[in-house]
Amino acid sequence: MRLVEACARMGVALPIGAAAQLVALLDQLALESQNLTAIEGLEAGLERHLADSLAGLVLPAVAEAPTLIDVGSGAGFPGLALAVARPGVAVTLLESEGRKADWLRRASAGIPNVQVVTARSEELAAAERERWSCATARALGPLPVALELCAPLVAPGGRVVVWRGERRADEEERGARAARLLALEPEAPVAVSPFPGARRHLHPFLKVAATSDRFPRRPGRAARRPLA
Repeated sequence: MRLVEACARMGVALPIGAAAQLVALLDQLALESQNLTAIEGLEAGLERHLADSLAGLVLPAVAEAPTLIDVGSGAGFPGLALAVARPGVAVTLLESEGRKADWLRRASAGIPNVQVVTARSEELAAAERERWSCATARALGPLPVALELCAPLVAPGGRVVVWRGERRADEEERGARAARLLALEPEAPVAVSPFPGARRHLHPFLKVAATSDRFPRRPGRAARRPLA
């Protein structure tokens, strides 16, 4: 199966059964009347949703996390794909938009290690602060924004992992400045090739201490006025 082969090229073992379940998820997504993603077609979905999501498994912080929260899950990538591939990981899908959260609940109905939460990350951080061992973010905005929304949810010793495209020195510098304010320590970005021509990098950040209660700021502030 192509998805299994794509994962194998990245050094990620994906069971055939999990691959079949993930392809079925794409079929289910295609039948949705609402537009949940701009990526259409099975081939594009295999590459840009599934393989791209599963690239996160090259990092032990993702593959071996006992608990993981996917912030801004959208249509379920990477969080839902990671939950299928690693059934031993308790995955929380955090999505503030009601229609997307409804889809996530329907899509994960038969996946016992998934919980869907409809809330903003700023709200959840006030109620369940520093609970998860890993937070993932894909298409959540620039690094400083993603880090502020994720860091307060992760326990000290855990990691925030952000999916990005080509490396940009200016953005990485801003990310490092924001990280220092959030008690995160940047680690070396990891290049991944989930599909031909992909220029993808995973940016891991180690949580070295508790994040100040000043963060995250009130809803919407992280995007409007980034920390760096």
